[in-house]
Amino acid sequence: MTPWTDRLAELIAIPSTADRPGELARALELVIGEAGTGFVVRRFETNGKPSALLHPAGAGDELRVIFNAHLDVVPAPDEQFVPRRDGDRLYGRGAHDMKAAALVMTTVFRAVAGQLPYGMGLQLVTDEEVGGMDGTGHQLAEGVRGGFVVIGEQSGLKVVNESKGICHARLEATGLAAHAAYPWLGENAVLALMAGVERLLDRYPVPGSEAWATTVNVARIVTPNRAYNQVPAVAEAWLDIRYPPTDPDFEGRTREEVAAHLSKVSGLGATVDALGPPHFADPAGAGVVGLRAAARSVGYPGELLRKHGAADGRYYHALGIDAVIFGPGGDGQHGPAEYVDLTTLMPYHDALVNFLRAYRP
Repeated sequence: MTPWTDRLAELIAIPSTADRPGELARALELVIGEAGTGFVVRRFETNGKPSALLHPAGAGDELRVIFNAHLDVVPAPDEQFVPRRDGDRLYGRGAHDMKAAALVMTTVFRAVAGQLPYGMGLQLVTDEEVGGMDGTGHQLAEGVRGGFVVIGEQSGLKVVNESKGICHARLEATGLAAHAAYPWLGENAVLALMAGVERLLDRYPVPGSEAWATTVNVARIVTPNRAYNQVPAVAEAWLDIRYPPTDPDFEGRTREEVAAHLSKVSGLGATVDALGPPHFADPAGAGVVGLRAAARSVGYPGELLRKHGAADGRYYHALGIDAVIFGPGGDGQHGPAEYVDLTTLMPYHDALVNFLRAYRP
């Protein structure tokens, strides 16, 4: 049993998904309550997504370290919001991504923030799973700044100093409607779309194993057609593209330039709905070096790690601020068997405390 097990179970039971603003607020208030009293609580909200920044009085403009935690989760069946413990594993939606880390970070903040010779903040957001623009992105647009940022996403106590960029795009194909019995009289937009997707996947093939390369996930194919006996005239595909900073097809390009590139490769119309840059933190920087040493102090090797998934660190990276991912162990995030490894929570707590006490900006 860890000090966080019961509270974590309560937090997991809150279905804090993007389409439930009341539950987002409830999760946020629970964690703010865990921080206790005596701190300034700055509240933000945009597009129905609440967030908060906590810090000791007088430290608001000089936050040398920020702990960043998101409290939203991806949708799941109701049973995944019923936490279940099996030995050292606690299962449930958000257990690993990243409600356990949020509670541990909050506990550390409550105990240590007021004792540090520098300003520290706790940033709690509720929209990371849908892009982060209304949480971390909004707070930075409002002037929030930090010297070094630790994001509690899952990492098994490794220090993630590099992650891929993200592109959400749509491909659209148009054809000509006709009776399905006479397909030669029409042009099937779904077939045209599939051919365009294949051309894109030829350019960016799905790796057979883990690779630091650009990947394309076809997330959805839709058509407004509602009849079996009609050739569809319009079809659309949703794409989730992850790219390393070494890919010139995406890195440093605007949405319009990326859309033009996708259109050229696929032969279809393309629209880019979101484009987030890769993230990188200097491995020789004081924050990264200090956090690796703190991991070693609790028996972990303090390895560096590259992540394929994007996180809110990209918003800080765009402003020239080093941000890393550093979180506890577990597995199965976004899946039906998501769990946090409870044995990693106390070492994670102690590593964060050791880092804060030793760090000198």
